[in-house]
Amino acid sequence: MILLQLGLPEVFEILVGSWREGFVQVSGFVGATILLFSLVQYRFDGRLTTWLQENERAQPLTGALLGLTPGCGGAIIAMPLYIRGTVSFGTVVAALAATAGDSAFIILALAPEAALYAYGMAFVAAVLFGYAIDIFGLGVGYVDNAVERIGRPMTDGGFATTSVADGGPSIADYDGPDGHDHDHDHGGDLPSYLSQSRLLERVSHAIHVLWWVVLAGALVAGVLYLAKGAQEPAWEVAATYDGLFTITGLVGTTLSFYLYFVGRHYIGEGETGRVRDSFESLYNTFQHAAMETAMVTVWVIAGYLLYEYGLLLTGVEIQALAAAAGIFAPIAGAVLGLIPGCAAHIVFAQLYALEEAIPFSALVANAISQDGDALFPLLAIDLKAAIIATIYTTIPGVLVGILVYYFWPYAQFGFGVLG
Repeated sequence: MILLQLGLPEVFEILVGSWREGFVQVSGFVGATILLFSLVQYRFDGRLTTWLQENERAQPLTGALLGLTPGCGGAIIAMPLYIRGTVSFGTVVAALAATAGDSAFIILALAPEAALYAYGMAFVAAVLFGYAIDIFGLGVGYVDNAVERIGRPMTDGGFATTSVADGGPSIADYDGPDGHDHDHDHGGDLPSYLSQSRLLERVSHAIHVLWWVVLAGALVAGVLYLAKGAQEPAWEVAATYDGLFTITGLVGTTLSFYLYFVGRHYIGEGETGRVRDSFESLYNTFQHAAMETAMVTVWVIAGYLLYEYGLLLTGVEIQALAAAAGIFAPIAGAVLGLIPGCAAHIVFAQLYALEEAIPFSALVANAISQDGDALFPLLAIDLKAAIIATIYTTIPGVLVGILVYYFWPYAQFGFGVLG
């Protein structure tokens, strides 16, 4: 039906164009950034976790610093510590409010000036709100009681949680129903036909190595693309800038789709977005960065297609809608932050950094409100605490977003976007 409405040639042109541009314009920068922070994580080998356990007064501040690191790994570190009763609920809120998930890589790569201001404000709001919750409560007890009426929150072991306001889960050191630590158990048993396929495992490792070679070329093409004023390159297969852009874009996206939909079942942990606090080896670190970037690539392409096809089908300009929304734009950005995971927020960041369709106030509100993948470990073990935490990250998102809208009007659209 859509093909008939838009016309097959136009649909194909948008698809192929998005397939080429997404990897060079976004993934090359995202991959390099994820690798950098993964190498830092590999170097410290989980020592941040130990330090956080031993410094109670610095917990909300440290939680916000962990959340400020791009991706979800820093905020994820704080979740099992809260589940064990080691850190405060304010620390959880600070970590979740400061994190911008994987969408941070897109803003850092394509709009670094906007990232500096947006994530700086998110960090300050996270620290203040985290300490305010620990010191004054800010009504956490009332929200706790309201959530309690919705249903009886349970941990994976079948135990009811205690009051969030009184210190979190009822189990001081929860190891799961089978007695094993599940803090970093991020995937289930693989289907037998997957685990038995040695051939696809070898193919996936080879594609992973090839993916890094292509990413290096895409990063070069992306830098040249920005240096040339972000002008669309010609379609050609040759040893030129245009050829490098075309080849690395098409091949890189294709390999990313393979890694995300197929390869991750044969190499890696079988899941993306579940970052550990340490890595077993340098190769494992590169592997993790590739899988995370592949996931971002898939959602970036989805965002490209959703935006372009949406414009063709409806004729509506998102930028015009956002401008007309006025004060409701940052509110909508904060409400979007209630959605767990990074997928929707990657698309949101893309609309800001690439399309300049989202106002800066909405970007700030979303950066504070969204919890990324860090909320999933808490959802799995302490549902009530997760619901309350995401409510309490939305509140500062709305407040700061509205303040930016009224007091920083010249930063509404395209603030700090390169090219």
